[in-house]
Amino acid sequence: MHKEKIAHTMALPPVTEQPNVFPLSWNAHTAKMEEVWDAAQRENWDPKQLAWDTFDVESYSWEEREAIAYWWTLLSCFDASAPPVFAEALIKCYEDHEEDPVRRCFFSVTRDEQNHEQMCGLAITRLLEHPDPLTYTPKTALGKKLQRNAHWLYFNGGRYWTGYKKAVPKYSLAVLFSSFLMGEIAAATIFKQMHDNTRELVFKEAFRNIGRDEGRHMAICMALMERDYPKLPAEDRAIVTKQIRAGYLFLSAVLFEPPMEFWDLPADFIEVQREAEEVARGAGFGIPTYEAKKENWKNAMLNLKGVLDRYDIPFPAIPEVGISGQEISQVDMDDIIPVF
Repeated sequence: MHKEKIAHTMALPPVTEQPNVFPLSWNAHTAKMEEVWDAAQRENWDPKQLAWDTFDVESYSWEEREAIAYWWTLLSCFDASAPPVFAEALIKCYEDHEEDPVRRCFFSVTRDEQNHEQMCGLAITRLLEHPDPLTYTPKTALGKKLQRNAHWLYFNGGRYWTGYKKAVPKYSLAVLFSSFLMGEIAAATIFKQMHDNTRELVFKEAFRNIGRDEGRHMAICMALMERDYPKLPAEDRAIVTKQIRAGYLFLSAVLFEPPMEFWDLPADFIEVQREAEEVARGAGFGIPTYEAKKENWKNAMLNLKGVLDRYDIPFPAIPEVGISGQEISQVDMDDIIPVF
């Protein structure tokens, strides 16, 4: 639509309506963010350059290959969905005129998560000799059941992505990164365990790198919390409490087991997943046991509670891992910020 030119009528243009990425500025107030950015530059890695030449996929049975590929498929619903999640957050950083190092840090997270996505794809493609777990033709009875599980995981993930796009404009970055922090605290622990307990060199390398990335992402969230949470409005504190409960329910699918009342899954989903995990562990792929995952989750929640307690933000009850707190009676999918 043609707009009348106005530059000849005034010395300076009108103020740009916000939110908008313009005008740009390069303010820098949070030194920690600059340190994290520098670390991200030093530690960037390429999944294609890992020790793939040491990976003899033929040494695994097809059942083992399908079980391990299923774990990477499960991870892809979270870690590999993160590039668009953090890309949305990066755009919000620009629209909110965040300081320059904060924008760069969110860019680094987007780049890191792209690496994690590529790692999922490379592992799945080599294990299955096919680039797509949903159109792959399973070779075993277990593989057929796992493919059905994968279909349902992606279906649920698609629903939450729709919710995330609606949530980003509604909430401040302070609320958003409370959800991000929850995922990073738990992820840093599980990837260290996967590194320690996995036999295959290329996977060990990947888990070391991914865990290091998640630790940096956690540092970003902590720095932003220290900057913003002392002045967080009361209404945002209540939202954070609800988001933590929602984040627990959402992330449990990869870090523990999916709560069946929250996820829309077949009745035998968990039984099939446990069977695959046992096969994968037997093949030297270090998925933590049920009890280890439960302990991980509990410790991650207690660590997060310690952070929020500093800012007088009520912590929700997480009865599944024995943590008491504020009761959150119902979590509506349309109100949550999915944590990837």
